[in-house]
Amino acid sequence: MNDEHPEERGTPIGRRVFLGTLALGAAGVVAAPPLQRGLEAFLGGAADKDPTGLTGLLPNGGGFRYYSVASSVPRKNAGSYRLTVDGLVDRPTTYTLDDLKALPQTRLVRDVQCVTGWRVPDTPFEGVRLSRLLDAARVRPTAKAIRFTCFDGTYTESLTLDQARRADVLVALRMQDKDLGHSHGGPVRLYVAPMYFYKSAKWLSGITVTDEVRPGYWEQRGYDVDAWVGRSNGRDDDPTS
Repeated sequence: MNDEHPEERGTPIGRRVFLGTLALGAAGVVAAPPLQRGLEAFLGGAADKDPTGLTGLLPNGGGFRYYSVASSVPRKNAGSYRLTVDGLVDRPTTYTLDDLKALPQTRLVRDVQCVTGWRVPDTPFEGVRLSRLLDAARVRPTAKAIRFTCFDGTYTESLTLDQARRADVLVALRMQDKDLGHSHGGPVRLYVAPMYFYKSAKWLSGITVTDEVRPGYWEQRGYDVDAWVGRSNGRDDDPTS
């Protein structure tokens, strides 16, 4: 902040005002966690029912902003959730949420960078490496890419096969050391650590192995298909991994 008039000083505050400010600050610290959870729940629910997308402009307490390209998104739980792996594979497979939880889990802590500019530092994600699911499905030699579909019925994403096999690409079940909530793309989302966050598709329901890259939802609208943080979309953000 520029101090253009350093000789000018504000009016001194009284002792009662000072102590009152401290008390309010302490109360805020105590109340912050439940208030933050309440705000996150409210914004998440509002975003699900907001066809304008305006609620996506509001950050929650953790710095994230809610985005959905569908007017509403069905909710899935352990009983109803399914993830299919198909396409150019010898062993098409359908996983339940319990199936995914039973597989070896990988935890990554990286910054999350949105192409719109906001960043959330040191965010833990945990889940199954995508490469493990691809190996289990036995990808065919003609395969070149992966297409991801989501149970919102609208969103899609893509990666090359080499990108998908990176150790920092997860089928994520947890974020910030808790199970993925619906508003954050739960119960399962994609997490592509080194790329802008639009590559980390929420509400993941399908992994289809293909013979070519098929641009995803935002890529059809002008975003880069290869979305490396700091090296794409005309941005120079610090890399996230």
